[in-house]
Amino acid sequence: MSTPLPSASATVSPLPASVWRAPSLSTRWWPVFLRNLLVWRKLAIPSLVGNIAEPLMWLVAFGYGMGALVGQLHVNGQAVPYILFLASGSICMSAMNAASFEALYSAFSRMHVQKTWDGIMNAPISLDDVVLAEMLWAAFKALFTVTAILGVMLALDISHSPKLLVAWPVLLFVGIMFSSIALIFNALAKGYDFFTYYFTLVLTPMMFLSGVFFPREQLPPVVRAISDWLPLTNAVELVRPLFMDQWPDNVMRHGLVLVVTTVAAFWVALALTRKRFKA
Repeated sequence: MSTPLPSASATVSPLPASVWRAPSLSTRWWPVFLRNLLVWRKLAIPSLVGNIAEPLMWLVAFGYGMGALVGQLHVNGQAVPYILFLASGSICMSAMNAASFEALYSAFSRMHVQKTWDGIMNAPISLDDVVLAEMLWAAFKALFTVTAILGVMLALDISHSPKLLVAWPVLLFVGIMFSSIALIFNALAKGYDFFTYYFTLVLTPMMFLSGVFFPREQLPPVVRAISDWLPLTNAVELVRPLFMDQWPDNVMRHGLVLVVTTVAAFWVALALTRKRFKA
């Protein structure tokens, strides 16, 4: 008596879902965000001091020290004090650094060292929602930092432009963008030392090529052409005119660069994190 052959449906296993599939997001990111907020609340003051101390030292040392030598710069046909030029760029740099530190060191601790993500995913919360929560949490930390720095700048009478109210949501989006980029390296990291490559080879060159400390017009043409497409450059080009009580030029172009960079970076970060967790 012959044994019946198994049916095709019984022998063909379903293909594994691609890590590059579209994000599957829900409102369940909120409990993860809230969990991070409740933990951080106990260390809010030391965290604030640590996040604003370095940018304020840059601002005071270069703004007042070098500013006394430089005097004024001409930006968009307007003469501005060097400290105003520096402040409008350094606050974008502060949003970049604050978001990057949180999405790298803190997120890596929760993901790899403390295994907090594994514990969270035992609840009905997907990895996609955890990654989204980490991205938004890092952006919130960046916004918290730049808000404190804006307050100090107002106290120092660097700028009182009412257009700074528009700069606030722009800086929030800058935090979202750089936290998304940082999560790519978080997914690739094997240890904390890996992040040195990101800060040395990515963030530091971007900081000096994006017009934070000096006008980009002085860069060689080839370098400036590259600089035009850097995420930090486009953030500075949106924020700096607002400090000068002007509306930025080419808003659509700069905004599109930020949006495309954010969406692409988050998608890549999510795919690499799925691959790491084999989800």
